[in-house]
This record gives sequence, C-alpha cells and structure tokens, in this order.
Amino acid sequence: MAFNNKPKKPMISPSQSNLCTTLFFIVLFTIPALFLLHTPTTTSICTTFASHAKPAWSGDLRTALFAWNSLPFADGSRPSPIALKIAVFSRKWPIGTTPGGMERHAHTLHTALAHRGHEVHVFTSPPADSNSPILLSESSPYIHCHEGEPGRWRYNKAWEQFLEEDKLKPFDVVHSESVALPHWIARQLQNLAVSWHGIALESLQSDIFQDLTRKPKEPISPAFNQSIQGVVPKVLNEIRFFKNYAHHIAISDSCGEMLRDVYQIPIKRVHVILNGVDDGEFGKDLSQGINFRSKIGVPDNATLVLGVAGRLVKDKGHPLLYEAFTQLITNHPNVYLIVAGSGPWEQRYKELGPQVLVLGSMSPSELRAFYNAIDVFVNPTLRPQGLDLTLMEAMMSGKPLVASRFPSIKGSILVDDEFGYMFAPNVESLLEALEAVVGEGSERLARRGKACREYAASMFTARKMALAYERLFILDLIGGRNAKEIELLEIINNNRSARPIQEEMPFVDDQVGEQRITSKA
Repeated sequence: MAFNNKPKKPMISPSQSNLCTTLFFIVLFTIPALFLLHTPTTTSICTTFASHAKPAWSGDLRTALFAWNSLPFADGSRPSPIALKIAVFSRKWPIGTTPGGMERHAHTLHTALAHRGHEVHVFTSPPADSNSPILLSESSPYIHCHEGEPGRWRYNKAWEQFLEEDKLKPFDVVHSESVALPHWIARQLQNLAVSWHGIALESLQSDIFQDLTRKPKEPISPAFNQSIQGVVPKVLNEIRFFKNYAHHIAISDSCGEMLRDVYQIPIKRVHVILNGVDDGEFGKDLSQGINFRSKIGVPDNATLVLGVAGRLVKDKGHPLLYEAFTQLITNHPNVYLIVAGSGPWEQRYKELGPQVLVLGSMSPSELRAFYNAIDVFVNPTLRPQGLDLTLMEAMMSGKPLVASRFPSIKGSILVDDEFGYMFAPNVESLLEALEAVVGEGSERLARRGKACREYAASMFTARKMALAYERLFILDLIGGRNAKEIELLEIINNNRSARPIQEEMPFVDDQVGEQRITSKA
C-alpha cells in the first residue's frame, strides 16, 4: 500500500477566510483614506476655468469617459424628434412626503422627459403616508403604485403592472433607479439602463470614514465590525451581477471610473450623466434671502451665515460639522449656522445655542429661500461616491461650497478653486476650511457664488440632464428605430444640414467645450 507522506496543508475555516477578505478590503481602502486625510486642506485639484476643458476626443460617444452634461445640446424647449415610451422603476415617488435625494432626482428627470413629449410610466410603491391620496395622472408621467403595504417596495408587483402596460404598447426603454429592478429580471431586457445612486463598495468606504471620526479612547462599535464583515460579500456579489444590466448610468465621474475599473463593466455600457436640478426652482433671489433671514431670526449683525441641508445622520458627516462649528463659534460670536433637515443630530444642533437655527425638513420651494439666505453651503458627507443634490442646488442658487474632498465631488462639482473649499473628512481639516471662509467674508464669497451659478447653469440643469438621458435612450438603447429617426435627432440637436447616416452606427456630432466630436457616419 502506498502512502502519501506530504505534509498536509493547514485547514482554513470559513470564518478565518471571511476575516482575511475583510482585512484585505480594509487595508485596500484605509491606506488611500489615510493618505487623503494628510493632504493639504483647502485646495482643489484645479486652479483656473480653463482646466474644465476636456481633452481632444472623437469617435463613438458610447466610449466617452466624460459626463454627457458637457455636450452643448441645442434648444431643449423643442420637443424630442422621437417620442419614446419609457418605463421607470423607482422604489419611492415623492407623494405626500418630503422626498429624499433619489426620489427628487427621479421626479425631476422623468418630469423633464415627459415635458419633452415622451410617454413616461413610473412603477413605484404606495405612498409611505397612508393618508396621502394617490392621484392618478391624466398625462405623462403616469404613476403606477402597486398594491401592498404603504412605503414598501414590491418589485414583483411592479413587474406585473409593467407587463400589463407593455402588452398595450411595448416600451422603448426601461429605466431602473438603482436596484429597484433586480438583476435576475433586468438581464431579460436589452433596452434597460440603470442609474446607480449608491453601491456596496461606497458603503464600505463610508463605514471606514465614519469609524475614523471616533474619538481617541472611544471603542470600536460592534455594529461597525458587523457591517464591515457583511458588506464585503455584497461588494463581491455586486461585481458579479452588475453585468446583468445592459447599460449603467453613473451619477459622477468617479462612479463611472469605479464601474469600469473595479466592477469591470465594458466601457461602452457605462455612461456618466450628472444629476440635474430644476433651475426654475433654484436660483439667486437676494430679497427672498433677506426676508427668510428675518423670518427665522438671523440677527442683522450676523457677519456670516453657513448652511447645511439633508438628512442629519452620521454618514452625512454631521459629527464633523457639529464639532467643528462648536469650536468655530468660540472665536466668532457673529457667525451663524442654518440647518435644514431632520434626523438623530437635530437635537444636538439645537443644544449648541442661538447661533444654530434648526428648521427641520423642508420642501424644494422652502429650500430655495434657505439657499438664498446663506453665504456659503457646507456639505460634510462621509459617502465618497455619491453626489448630493444639495451641492448642485446651492451652486444653482449662487452659493460657494465647503465640501469633503472625495473623488466624486472634486471630479464633478468642485472642479475649480473659485467654487469654494474642500477638506479632508476630519474635524481639524473642516475647521481650518471654515476659518478660511470666515476670513474671506461675505463679499468675496458672493463673487465665488457668481462663478458657481455660471458653472451650474452650464452643467446641472434638469434640461441638460434630460437631454443627456434622451440621447442615450435614442442613440444607444434603441439605436434609433430607423436611419431617418437618427438623422432627424442629429438635425434637431445639432442644427445642421441632413446627410446620410448609417443606422447601425449611433455616432453623434457634438462639441465638448472647444473640442470636436466628429461623426463617423
């Protein structure tokens, strides 16, 4: 009888394997995080407006790595040359309650697409507030709330509604807001695009940054260890199943890069389209700001008014702002902070005294007055990949920013020093940025705000966003139903003479800044 005398390999238990995987990811993302925390504080990555220009590029627009918002679309007041039937899957829709960022994005985008002549059908959950009436739309966008518990998303019920409506007239395009439509259903649809508002890898990074806010002797939270161990398998799972979605829309340049490089999605299936806001709702209005200050009790001798808006939770960076502002007002008794939002940190802000005015959740119309009442907007988020709509709303209102130095923000929002300040996500760096803002004063900040308004109007309008989605839907997802339709789209969007276009080649002729994107047709 033969014997195998080779030494046996040590057995590794599943728990040890999971621990190794967890430690690998922690090391992978903590080293860049620590590097970030020790970089200079109040500078951005660019210094002049000329730096916004994109490098020379020509070819198939599907291979473009820049945000489609950069394209100089023609007059968006004209209806679309091709009317599409669009299905939208969104977990929630703003009915009767103050909407979150994703719901506001979905509402703004698909209302704008409906105004351009598209037939939009939104499949969503019943309103969270059971007392809110469900108003059946008589015009696009049509809202389809599935049956069931208020506020609870049931994708299978929504899918049944979709199939019934699709029988009446097939949908040209299906759009899923994040994973509202699960991947095992999405893989059946070649005409589907998914917009990613948050991914598991971002959650992992956010958990790390949140833990870095712990005080020196504060113990690690058991919830943090549990979250870290749980999120790693989610990241790996996402990398495997994201490929089931036909097309991916990244809401920031850095998110697009992550989808291409980490999630390994082919370049032609990843498209960067930044969120937009309704410039009819958000704009500069000096008198409105003065009246709002008086209404909420900001004294006339206030030298500077800071503002923050959104959910008052830890991952939005409120532990940083709370501590930094506490230290700031010890030396600046006439600096005020207006807080628009609700959440666990609401009561803590109230405890800081009269220099902090906490207003609770606000509707978009109320937020317009809020933005006009402040001198600078602060966004201390600890979520590295997301792009809060509040950043764009503030810029559209002519306000400079103080924001976390994350790739998503510095790559898509704060692309110029003139737009404000960035800080590493820790109290010391944020305090240094706030001190610099106070030192500048309101007049200098107003000049920065003017530059912000000009840039936001060129990049972050609902019209720009809708036109970018429309172009993707027509030229990519359906490829144009025939050569005539593609030709018509190019004539309308580019205001040029007709010429033969090959149906199978969805190339476009556009400009990015002063650079030319040439047609291959």
